[in-house]
Amino acid sequence: MTSKPIKIAATVVVALAAGAGIYTFTRPAATATPGAPASGSPAAAPQSTVDTAAVAAQFRDLLGNFRKIIVLLADEQSLPEGARDEARKVGQALFHENQERIAKLDAALDQLTAPTNPGRFEALDGLLRYIESDPGLYDADRLAFRELLQSMLADVAKDSSLPAIKLHKRISEDLDALGEIERNYEKEIRQIFGNLGQRAIELKRERWDDYVAQLKKLYSREQILKENGIVVPYAVPPAGSVPEAKPVPKKDEAEIFGLGLPKKTIVLTFDDGPHRRYTEEISAILKQYGVPAVFFNVGRNLGSLDAEGHAKLNAGAEVSRKLMKEGYAVGNHSFSHAQLSKQTGDKLKGEILGTDTLLKAISPERAALFRFPYGARNSEGMAALADAHLKSVMWNIDSLDWADPVPSSITNRVLASVDKAGRGIVLFHDIHERTVKALPAVLDKLIAEGYQFAGWDGTSFQVAKSSAPAPEKVPVTTGYANSWAVVIGIDDYAKWPKLQYAVRDAQGIRETLIEKFAFAPERVVTLKNGEATRNNILAAFHDKLAHGGVQKNDRIFVFFAGHGATRKLSSGRDLGYIVPVDSDPAQFATDAIPMTEIQNIAESLTAKHAFFVMDACYSGLGLTRGAGSSSFLRDNAKRIGRQMLTAGGGDQLVADGGPNGHSVFTWTLLQGLAGKGDLNGDGLITATELAAYVAPAVSSVSNQTPAFGSLPGSEGGDFVFELPGETEFLSPNTTQLSTEAIALNSKLDAKPAAASVTVKDLQGGEQKIVTPGAVPSSTRQLAQRANDRGLQLYKEKQYAAAEAQFTEALKLRPDFALAANNLGFVFYKQEKYREAARWFENTVKMDPSRAIAYLNLGDAYAKAGDAAKAKAAYKTYLELAPTAATAPAVRQKMEKL
Repeated sequence: MTSKPIKIAATVVVALAAGAGIYTFTRPAATATPGAPASGSPAAAPQSTVDTAAVAAQFRDLLGNFRKIIVLLADEQSLPEGARDEARKVGQALFHENQERIAKLDAALDQLTAPTNPGRFEALDGLLRYIESDPGLYDADRLAFRELLQSMLADVAKDSSLPAIKLHKRISEDLDALGEIERNYEKEIRQIFGNLGQRAIELKRERWDDYVAQLKKLYSREQILKENGIVVPYAVPPAGSVPEAKPVPKKDEAEIFGLGLPKKTIVLTFDDGPHRRYTEEISAILKQYGVPAVFFNVGRNLGSLDAEGHAKLNAGAEVSRKLMKEGYAVGNHSFSHAQLSKQTGDKLKGEILGTDTLLKAISPERAALFRFPYGARNSEGMAALADAHLKSVMWNIDSLDWADPVPSSITNRVLASVDKAGRGIVLFHDIHERTVKALPAVLDKLIAEGYQFAGWDGTSFQVAKSSAPAPEKVPVTTGYANSWAVVIGIDDYAKWPKLQYAVRDAQGIRETLIEKFAFAPERVVTLKNGEATRNNILAAFHDKLAHGGVQKNDRIFVFFAGHGATRKLSSGRDLGYIVPVDSDPAQFATDAIPMTEIQNIAESLTAKHAFFVMDACYSGLGLTRGAGSSSFLRDNAKRIGRQMLTAGGGDQLVADGGPNGHSVFTWTLLQGLAGKGDLNGDGLITATELAAYVAPAVSSVSNQTPAFGSLPGSEGGDFVFELPGETEFLSPNTTQLSTEAIALNSKLDAKPAAASVTVKDLQGGEQKIVTPGAVPSSTRQLAQRANDRGLQLYKEKQYAAAEAQFTEALKLRPDFALAANNLGFVFYKQEKYREAARWFENTVKMDPSRAIAYLNLGDAYAKAGDAAKAKAAYKTYLELAPTAATAPAVRQKMEKL
């Protein structure tokens, strides 16, 4: 577990005197190694108004609690129920101790990063070096510092000096590294608890089991519990002892546990907020899915009470007020999150009544609900609730999101617990980014399995009308476990006419699946030219897919570009074939692959959804249309889907010469997958939507009539692509489409938009496809989609339309640095250099570490004739990206100014 030395400019070498907490300093130093600070000890800064030694100690304590929580809950399912409950209670106490510690550290970092503190950069450098490269830290340890790094990033962003900008970039890279650490563990252990550069954090990639094993050498569960006043009794009483009578469980009527809810009914609850960022993100997700929830607020997050007991609300109260206006129930979670089972008298009443006063000051419509912190209560607390006319709400499904650092593990735990319980109240916390990440996957699965969601109506939990099935308003999301593909392209036929663009078509589809839709490269089987024999094509389906690990919750995409053929059967029906590279035209009936074989393959696949796209002549023949549905159904995830889109009808040749070396059909398909196939603007492209875009578009510019339909075995499921948000900052390096491609796209887009389109079905008949209505989206999602549309329009050189879309994105999200840069670059391309410079200035204010924005700013000022400002912008760019490919050209620009 060693790390390589890391070059650090003007750093501070720190030594921690053993056991004394004394820091000594030598400076400057040219390099630092990860071993410079003592193991487990963050470096401290020169003397400032902040006690840096105390900050360092708090970092160590924070990590200690983080590790203890993991030890407490490792293999928790193997513990007896009583021991498991005690371990969770102590873990929660350690967690909330850390929350208070993080709040104090946030305040200290605010003071430490103040521009008036001359030692701020050296102090932050020391803290960052501890997180980045201390040899005593494991990868997973660093996840304990994510919230502090985010706070540090926000603080540094307020400083516009060059060292602060460089530090902002460094912290951003560290947060990216933490994201990769999280993803590494997601890949390795989906049931936890039950290539970056050398700049900063160097990933060691130790296995989670190894990490837990090392922690168990440092801590024992028994000792942690003992230190917290708990000794777990024997699971089996010693011989000769008399077991105590088990207490009678409380009825759900006395306290609400969720056990009395109807079958397959869930109540979502979120504790410990409101949080300035994550609470609103969670409410946006809930709104998108149309499900209710209860938020239990901690009073000190809402404000305080003066000497007369009057409420003084703070910024957190605005978050809760917004929740109430949006229809969510907001309840009481005590004032300070104390363990109320240990409180009595006025102090106990104050914890309950103080927060109730604050909630009533926000809105009289506050929910008369209370949740005891840690679930710890006594008879006096229950009596105080009764006097205050409040109802205690507990839970029977714990997400453990307060302890588990990996979102996919949280998702799996909740789903497994719900499956076991069949109903109940789920405990989440709206103060974690990992909860935000886990929630959509939980909702996707529960909705797909037919669960309904109950909200508080003032007297009881009732299923909200908005959670009843409403296909036209509820989005279908992918919900796939794994994605597989078979991509085939054949140009070099031995006995059939050679093609020019089929291999390039296949390569373009492969790249799109991997780069845009995150298909794992190892799960995209690609056969080109001589590889695409009949045996290899069938083996790809039967061996690599049918027996290669495809599960029932996976999806499979199949693309074929090559020759097709047709043969009239004795019954008079035509049968279509796809032609492998080794087929002989004289005997293709035996050595080509009939479409009936594709039917059989489709029915035999285990996956939930399969989508076949055939860019071949005569590929529409010989298929039986299944009972496909064009509705955008909420239960799409439950329905098996087997669909096919073909390039032409049974009597048609297909064009092999479109833009950029693609066939007309595949070019249009790629444009659809790039975003144009998202006809309702919800960020999802179903196979039905793709067909509704591709079929009429191809027909409008060629003699082809693409066909679409369901294959035998389909139950109406619809294959789904989820569009990722574009992240490209427009710059001089951004490529735009060729003149030929822009001309064809103009023709493709010239067809009038319609609520429904008529296309051929797979037998040559006609069918009407109705575009599903748009679903509710958060402001952030709408802004991202407007930016994405703007990017498409820019690449087609439609600058006025692109400008309008980037403007719309900024109206929806004023701090959207990506859209600000892109709007600036549209002005730049239109030679409006002063306007461009203003928007590039806005961009670097929003995101001061974004190097490309400084390059754009320098170019805009240079074109506007302001050499001094151009040089300053170029200089900052080179400071942030000294080794970039464009750096030499930028230096030449500076010399010419």
